[in-house]
Amino acid sequence: MKTLKLCFPTILFMAFSANAFPQTHDHSQMSNSKTESFKVWGNCGMCKDRIENAVKSEGATTAVWDQKTMILTVSFDPKKTSLDALGKKLASVGHDTEKYKAPDDAYAKLPGCCKYERSK
Repeated sequence: MKTLKLCFPTILFMAFSANAFPQTHDHSQMSNSKTESFKVWGNCGMCKDRIENAVKSEGATTAVWDQKTMILTVSFDPKKTSLDALGKKLASVGHDTEKYKAPDDAYAKLPGCCKYERSK
């Protein structure tokens, strides 16, 4: 019983202490974030890695390219980058988007498995 009398106040103290220091979250980045989806041509897992890494290097916070639908979903802070900048970056690494066509020399540098059928 004496152990119970000592444990009970300790448990109460720990429970109230956890609530006394609430966790804080930085919501400033979340409120500035914008999410967009658009088509990016590619074929394989290597394309997926290249596409996602390219937009992340251009300022996207998240990037997921679906190989089956060829849709890239990106989240980014519009104060740091833009949809146009992301599209231009993708074109520079050899991937066409709905708005930007990759230069022929960038497309030519893609590995054979990554060479998708290009529209004229």
